[in-house]
Amino acid sequence: MKALFKTAMLSLGLLVSAGAHAVVDEFAIGFSPRTGDTWVDARLGDINVFARGNTDGFIDDVVVSFGAPRYLVREYYLERRWAPGDIYYACAIAHQLGRPCLDVLRTYERDHGQGWGAIAQRLGIKPGSPAFHALKGGVGKGHERMRGRGGAQAAGGPPRGGREAGPPPGRGGKPANGNGDKGKGKGRGNGG
Repeated sequence: MKALFKTAMLSLGLLVSAGAHAVVDEFAIGFSPRTGDTWVDARLGDINVFARGNTDGFIDDVVVSFGAPRYLVREYYLERRWAPGDIYYACAIAHQLGRPCLDVLRTYERDHGQGWGAIAQRLGIKPGSPAFHALKGGVGKGHERMRGRGGAQAAGGPPRGGREAGPPPGRGGKPANGNGDKGKGKGRGNGG
Protein backbone atom coordinates (compact mmCIF):
# COMPACT_ATOMS: atom_id res chain seq x y z
CA MET A 1 0.00 0.00 0.00
CA LYS A 2 2.86 2.39 0.86
CA ALA A 3 4.55 1.63 -2.47
CA LEU A 4 1.32 2.43 -4.34
CA PHE A 5 0.99 5.73 -2.45
CA LYS A 6 4.62 6.68 -3.16
CA THR A 7 4.17 5.87 -6.86
CA ALA A 8 1.00 7.95 -7.02
CA MET A 9 2.65 10.92 -5.29
CA LEU A 10 5.70 10.72 -7.58
CA SER A 11 3.47 10.61 -10.65
CA LEU A 12 1.48 13.60 -9.40
CA GLY A 13 4.70 15.52 -8.76
CA LEU A 14 5.95 14.80 -12.26
CA LEU A 15 2.67 15.93 -13.79
CA VAL A 16 2.72 19.20 -11.85
CA SER A 17 6.35 19.76 -12.83
CA ALA A 18 5.63 19.02 -16.47
CA GLY A 19 2.68 21.41 -16.36
CA ALA A 20 4.88 24.22 -15.05
CA HIS A 21 7.45 23.54 -17.79
CA ALA A 22 4.75 23.61 -20.46
CA VAL A 23 3.56 26.99 -19.16
CA VAL A 24 7.00 28.56 -19.55
CA ASP A 25 7.64 26.87 -22.91
CA GLU A 26 4.67 28.84 -24.21
CA PHE A 27 6.45 32.09 -23.27
CA ALA A 28 10.00 31.22 -24.34
CA ILE A 29 9.11 31.61 -28.01
CA GLY A 30 7.64 34.86 -29.22
CA PHE A 31 7.90 36.65 -25.85
CA SER A 32 7.95 40.38 -26.58
CA PRO A 33 7.51 42.58 -23.52
CA ARG A 34 8.21 45.80 -25.47
CA THR A 35 9.68 47.72 -22.55
CA GLY A 36 11.40 50.17 -24.87
CA ASP A 37 14.81 48.84 -23.86
CA THR A 38 16.32 45.84 -25.64
CA TRP A 39 18.52 44.93 -22.66
CA VAL A 40 15.51 44.80 -20.30
CA ASP A 41 13.51 42.83 -22.88
CA ALA A 42 16.32 40.26 -23.05
CA ARG A 43 16.58 39.99 -19.24
CA LEU A 44 12.83 39.40 -18.98
CA GLY A 45 13.21 36.62 -21.56
CA ASP A 46 16.02 35.17 -19.44
CA ILE A 47 13.71 35.24 -16.43
CA ASN A 48 11.21 33.12 -18.39
CA VAL A 49 13.93 30.53 -18.97
CA PHE A 50 15.15 30.72 -15.36
CA ALA A 51 11.62 30.14 -14.03
CA ARG A 52 11.27 27.03 -16.18
CA GLY A 53 14.06 25.31 -14.30
CA ASN A 54 13.37 26.86 -10.92
CA THR A 55 9.72 27.71 -10.27
CA ASP A 56 10.16 28.06 -6.52
CA GLY A 57 13.32 30.15 -6.99
CA PHE A 58 11.48 32.47 -9.38
CA ILE A 59 8.58 32.91 -6.97
CA ASP A 60 10.98 33.47 -4.05
CA ASP A 61 12.88 36.06 -6.09
CA VAL A 62 9.76 38.13 -6.83
CA VAL A 63 8.53 37.86 -3.24
CA VAL A 64 11.88 38.82 -1.69
CA SER A 65 12.95 41.42 -4.26
CA PHE A 66 9.68 43.30 -4.55
CA GLY A 67 7.56 42.42 -1.51
CA ALA A 68 4.92 40.77 -3.69
CA PRO A 69 2.58 38.36 -1.94
CA ARG A 70 3.62 34.75 -2.57
CA TYR A 71 0.03 33.62 -3.24
CA LEU A 72 -0.32 36.35 -5.90
CA VAL A 73 2.86 35.42 -7.76
CA ARG A 74 1.90 31.71 -7.64
CA GLU A 75 -1.61 32.49 -8.90
CA TYR A 76 -0.46 34.55 -11.87
CA TYR A 77 2.30 32.10 -12.79
CA LEU A 78 0.75 28.69 -12.19
CA GLU A 79 -3.00 29.30 -12.45
CA ARG A 80 -3.35 32.25 -14.82
CA ARG A 81 -0.32 31.07 -16.83
CA TRP A 82 1.33 34.47 -17.19
CA ALA A 83 4.87 34.73 -18.50
CA PRO A 84 7.30 34.96 -15.59
CA GLY A 85 8.95 37.99 -17.20
CA ASP A 86 5.64 39.85 -17.17
CA ILE A 87 4.98 39.01 -13.52
CA TYR A 88 8.50 40.01 -12.58
CA TYR A 89 8.35 43.32 -14.42
CA ALA A 90 4.90 44.20 -13.05
CA CYS A 91 6.14 43.68 -9.51
CA ALA A 92 9.40 45.55 -10.23
CA ILE A 93 7.44 48.54 -11.52
CA ALA A 94 5.07 48.37 -8.55
CA HIS A 95 8.02 48.27 -6.15
CA GLN A 96 9.65 51.25 -7.87
CA LEU A 97 6.41 53.23 -7.57
CA GLY A 98 5.57 52.07 -4.04
CA ARG A 99 2.31 50.48 -5.22
CA PRO A 100 0.88 46.99 -4.76
CA CYS A 101 1.97 44.52 -7.45
CA LEU A 102 -1.67 43.62 -8.05
CA ASP A 103 -2.38 47.18 -9.27
CA VAL A 104 0.25 46.91 -11.99
CA LEU A 105 -0.73 43.33 -12.90
CA ARG A 106 -4.32 44.49 -13.41
CA THR A 107 -3.18 47.46 -15.51
CA TYR A 108 -1.10 45.19 -17.73
CA GLU A 109 -3.91 42.66 -17.97
CA ARG A 110 -6.21 45.40 -19.24
CA ASP A 111 -3.72 47.21 -21.51
CA HIS A 112 -1.03 44.64 -22.41
CA GLY A 113 -1.40 45.34 -26.12
CA GLN A 114 0.42 48.63 -25.55
CA GLY A 115 3.55 46.91 -24.19
CA TRP A 116 5.40 47.49 -20.95
CA GLY A 117 7.11 50.67 -22.14
CA ALA A 118 3.85 52.52 -22.69
CA ILE A 119 2.37 51.22 -19.45
CA ALA A 120 5.43 52.15 -17.37
CA GLN A 121 5.40 55.62 -18.90
CA ARG A 122 1.70 56.06 -18.19
CA LEU A 123 2.33 54.98 -14.58
CA GLY A 124 5.03 57.66 -14.23
CA ILE A 125 8.31 55.95 -15.18
CA LYS A 126 9.58 57.97 -18.12
CA PRO A 127 12.30 56.62 -20.45
CA GLY A 128 15.74 57.84 -19.37
CA SER A 129 14.49 59.12 -16.00
CA PRO A 130 16.20 58.24 -12.71
CA ALA A 131 13.20 56.00 -11.91
CA PHE A 132 13.68 54.15 -15.20
CA HIS A 133 17.40 53.66 -14.57
CA ALA A 134 16.71 52.39 -11.05
CA LEU A 135 14.13 49.97 -12.45
CA LYS A 136 16.51 48.80 -15.18
CA GLY A 137 19.37 48.39 -12.71
CA GLY A 138 17.30 46.04 -10.55
CA VAL A 139 15.92 43.82 -13.31
CA GLY A 140 17.13 40.26 -12.96
CA LYS A 141 19.49 40.77 -10.02
CA GLY A 142 17.75 38.26 -7.76
CA HIS A 143 17.85 35.33 -10.17
CA GLU A 144 21.45 36.20 -11.11
CA ARG A 145 22.44 36.03 -7.43
CA MET A 146 20.72 32.66 -7.05
CA ARG A 147 22.62 31.39 -10.09
CA GLY A 148 25.88 32.65 -8.56
CA ARG A 149 26.54 35.31 -11.19
CA GLY A 150 26.84 38.33 -8.91
CA GLY A 151 24.86 41.21 -10.32
CA ALA A 152 23.75 42.91 -13.47
CA GLN A 153 27.30 43.78 -14.51
CA ALA A 154 28.24 40.08 -14.53
CA ALA A 155 25.42 39.50 -16.99
CA GLY A 156 26.37 42.41 -19.23
CA GLY A 157 23.88 44.73 -17.60
CA PRO A 158 24.14 48.36 -16.70
CA PRO A 159 27.19 49.32 -14.64
CA ARG A 160 26.93 49.32 -10.90
CA GLY A 161 26.74 52.59 -9.07
CA GLY A 162 23.01 53.02 -9.25
CA ARG A 163 20.72 52.01 -6.46
CA GLU A 164 21.27 48.36 -5.53
CA ALA A 165 18.55 46.85 -3.39
CA GLY A 166 16.00 48.20 -0.99
CA PRO A 167 13.00 50.45 -1.20
CA PRO A 168 12.72 53.22 -3.78
CA PRO A 169 14.29 56.54 -2.78
CA GLY A 170 12.08 58.64 -0.56
CA ARG A 171 10.06 55.71 0.71
CA GLY A 172 11.73 55.51 4.11
CA GLY A 173 11.82 51.72 4.16
CA LYS A 174 8.11 51.41 3.42
CA PRO A 175 7.43 48.18 1.48
CA ALA A 176 5.73 48.26 -1.90
CA ASN A 177 2.56 46.87 -0.35
CA GLY A 178 2.08 49.92 1.81
CA ASN A 179 0.92 48.03 4.90
CA GLY A 180 4.26 47.79 6.70
CA ASP A 181 4.36 44.00 7.06
CA LYS A 182 7.44 43.64 4.80
CA GLY A 183 6.21 40.23 3.61
CA LYS A 184 5.89 38.69 7.07
CA GLY A 185 2.97 36.57 8.16
CA LYS A 186 0.59 35.04 5.68
CA GLY A 187 1.33 37.55 2.95
CA ARG A 188 -2.29 38.26 2.08
CA GLY A 189 -2.20 41.85 3.26
CA ASN A 190 -0.13 43.26 0.44
CA GLY A 191 -1.48 43.61 -3.01
CA GLY A 192 -4.45 41.37 -2.94
